[in-house]
Amino acid sequence: MSVLKRLWPALLGILSILGLWQVLVVVTGVPGYVLPSPLSVMQAFASHQQLLWHHAGITVIEIVAGLLIGCISGLGTALALARFHGLRRTLLPILLISQAVPLFALAPILMLWLGYGMTAKIVMATLIIYFPVASTCYDGLRQTPQGWLDLAQTLGADRRRRLLRIQLPAALPALASGMRMAASAAPIGAVIGEWVGSSQGLGYLMLNANARMQVDLMFAALLILVTFGVALYFTTDAVMRRLMPWHEDRTGATS
Repeated sequence: MSVLKRLWPALLGILSILGLWQVLVVVTGVPGYVLPSPLSVMQAFASHQQLLWHHAGITVIEIVAGLLIGCISGLGTALALARFHGLRRTLLPILLISQAVPLFALAPILMLWLGYGMTAKIVMATLIIYFPVASTCYDGLRQTPQGWLDLAQTLGADRRRRLLRIQLPAALPALASGMRMAASAAPIGAVIGEWVGSSQGLGYLMLNANARMQVDLMFAALLILVTFGVALYFTTDAVMRRLMPWHEDRTGATS
């Protein structure tokens, strides 16, 4: 019941947007090849279910794999930066430079190196996820109250134990923010890779449908992509809430 109470405003907003969209198409008479109505999109979804779910399965694998690899590598980088002070001067500038390079510019290079298979798309998704997780977690580790660290040191905890048992739990709220950002951005890397070069996936299907003027099919693929992105965001949010119940209670959030 509590989940429904939290979700019904979002569902009401989505239904309102769909209703306004349908009214706009009917009133303005805009051609379907410019803006299809929600009903047309639903009809395209119903008539191309097998095709849509086949390509959606490929994209979902790329997104989930990129999310897992990006989050694990980002968390590992943040812990290494906090544990080994000598890495900061070397690794931090590299991280900043890597984010200054546009992802669209890297996509053709990755396709050249890794080919047009799934590997290049997973790497694309990993790259777009890695930096938010690494930067937010590292900021959280640095902002641990000094009194907690002093107390742990007084009790005999070494640097590794202070990092894993004091700093990491204290950094979970910041890490949760980075994970939510990563979850919402995860589909971008995979779809960009599919746009640059692929024969499978929702990004490929959208380009193919656009070339054939099947705009309703393109919107149906986009609807699946958005739905999965939203579901991934709320799943990540629920997992992070379970990992830090003390933070949820302190902020007064409802479960």
